Formats: sequence, structure tokens, C-alpha cells
Amino acid sequence: MPKASVKIMLSYNYCHFEVALSSDLDTTLKQVNELRKDAQRLTDEAVRQYKKMKEHAEKNWDWERRRVVDASEKVRQKPKSAWSPEDKAIMKLLSDKAWAAERCYDYDDDEDFDP
Repeated sequence: MPKASVKIMLSYNYCHFEVALSSDLDTTLKQVNELRKDAQRLTDEAVRQYKKMKEHAEKNWDWERRRVVDASEKVRQKPKSAWSPEDKAIMKLLSDKAWAAERCYDYDDDEDFDP
């Protein structure tokens, strides 16, 4: 049998995970199939790690967002002239998030769409 290569691409949550394995040795179909299985295991592991890190990031974002909102309440009680650089950063972050949320346009025309 000739040399072989396998490539597995897995899409999950708009992310793509790709693994390519090859062998420079003569290989049998059974060996090629084992390479394919190994590549699939690796992409499955990449998705598992992605899910875990995404969950971790979401939990951290919820905590961080609460911390920023709580801090902003304290900042709002001060006059602007007394804001520290950190206070200014907190308020800018909230302002940026609010601006981005306002720019998310809902077309509200899903039912009318007829290609």
C-alpha cells in the first residue's frame, strides 16, 4: 500500500477544528483507518476543551460584569473630577458595551423573508 494521509475537520459553534495526520511509511487500510480514528479523537478532544473553556469564560464574564456594574455604582457617586484612571476605565467599558448593544439591529423581518 502507498503512503497515506487523513484530514478531519469538525465544525462546532461556528468554530472549526482541523487535524491532519500522515504517514511516510507504506500503510494498510487498517492503519489508515487507525490514523483516521486518531484524528477524529483529537478533533473531539479539541471540541471538548473548547466547550470547557467557553463555559469557564462565560462564568468569569458573569462575575466580571457584576464586579464592573457594582464598581460603576460607586464611581457614579463621585464627581467626575475625582475619578481615578480605573474609575474612568470602568465607566468607558460600560459605555462601550452599551454602545455596542444599541448597534445590534434586529431586522424583525424573518417571517417576510422569501428567497
